[in-house]
Amino acid sequence: MKDNTKFENSPQLYARIAGLFYLLIIIAGAFAETFVRNKLVVYGDATATANNIIHSDFLWKIGITADLIMQICDLPVMIILYYLLRPVSKKLALLNLSFNLIQTAVLVANKLNLLAALFFLGDAGYLKSFSPDQLHTLSYLSIKLHDFGFGVGLIFFGFVCLIEGYLIYKSGYFPKVFGMLMSIAGFCYLLNSFALILFPQLSSIVLLLPCLIAELALSLWLIFKGVNLSVWKEKLAVN
Repeated sequence: MKDNTKFENSPQLYARIAGLFYLLIIIAGAFAETFVRNKLVVYGDATATANNIIHSDFLWKIGITADLIMQICDLPVMIILYYLLRPVSKKLALLNLSFNLIQTAVLVANKLNLLAALFFLGDAGYLKSFSPDQLHTLSYLSIKLHDFGFGVGLIFFGFVCLIEGYLIYKSGYFPKVFGMLMSIAGFCYLLNSFALILFPQLSSIVLLLPCLIAELALSLWLIFKGVNLSVWKEKLAVN
């Protein structure tokens, strides 16, 4: 009861904390994808990819670390958003939290594929039974598994964005435009992830650009504006 009262008295502070963590998630994710994997992975060429990772193994580890930091930051964000959106609908806010927890668990477990890609390129004695070409292929397959595992995790996050979009739109203490943007982001995540599974050739980073715009805009709004406090307290009192 004491913790709830503390939150209710300072939702703006928690909104700004969520916004800062959300922004860190975006930065860490963009770094790992753009400056690590896009730099080292040569799609369609297992040997070139293996050589890049071998010569930049520490950068590969930094990329994995950035991904894990992203998932760690996701926990306070999802909990704070649960409390911020609970006055609109407790049941939907809880459902949203559940989808987010599953997404985070899947993405954390998926990092093992990136570690496996590195392990296959090591110099351990037990790897001597494989030829270099075989090890390069196994490493590349681990990276491909990570790509698909990431897509699976984002299916759950697509539903997170849809539910959050609805709750934000109905809240009255966030601008409705953010609700619409997050709903569009949810559809884009779902479309891209199911395309990756069913029709990989149709999957494209372009489909995820609306997601970046929506999430970046929401994170910045949380940092600099937060919630409309009077409306938030009014909704809280009713529910």
